[in-house]
Amino acid sequence: MQAPSQLTSFPAGRDDRLTAPALLSERGYALRPLHDGDLPWLRELYASTRAEEMAPVPWPDAAKRAFLASQFALQHQHYLAHYGDSDFLAIERDGAPAGRYYLQRAAPHHLIVDICLLPDERGRGVAAALIAHSQRTAAAQDCGLQLHVQSDNAAARRLYQRLGFVMVEDLRSHLLLRWVQS
Repeated sequence: MQAPSQLTSFPAGRDDRLTAPALLSERGYALRPLHDGDLPWLRELYASTRAEEMAPVPWPDAAKRAFLASQFALQHQHYLAHYGDSDFLAIERDGAPAGRYYLQRAAPHHLIVDICLLPDERGRGVAAALIAHSQRTAAAQDCGLQLHVQSDNAAARRLYQRLGFVMVEDLRSHLLLRWVQS
C-alpha cells in the first residue's frame, strides 16, 4: 500500500478553476483545488463508494482496508496520468470535506472524470447542481459534456439521464454518456 506521500502529487490548480454554483454556495458548499494533504480523506471517500460491494467479502477488515487503499492508489495514478490537465477539486461544506469533483475542460467535450460524495452528503442535490453548472460552463464554451458511469450503477444512470445525458457507447463495465447543448 502506498503512503500518501508516495502517491503522485496533484497538479497546481488552474487559474480559471470552477467555483461552486450559487445554489450550493448559499448552502455552505465550496470548491477548492485538492492538495496532497487531502489524500487520507480521499482514500476514505473512495472506500465508502465500495463499502456495499466489499461487505460480503470474507476478508478481515485489515485486508479490505489494504485492498481498497491499493485500489485508490491505482485510481489516483490513473486519473493523474490520463487526465492531468483536469480540475481536481474538493467539495466542502462549511469547510469540511464533502466529496471530490474532477472535471477536464477541453474541446469538443468537457469530461466529468469523477464525482463522488461522502455517504452523508449523497441525495442532497449536490451532484446534480455541480453537473448542471458544468453543463452551463461547457455550453458557454460551445462544448458538450461527457462522462463514464458503471453499467450497474442504476442510481447514477437515472441522475445523468434526468440531466439530459444519453448513452454514446457501451464499454461493457462502463457506459460513455454525453450531453450536448440543444
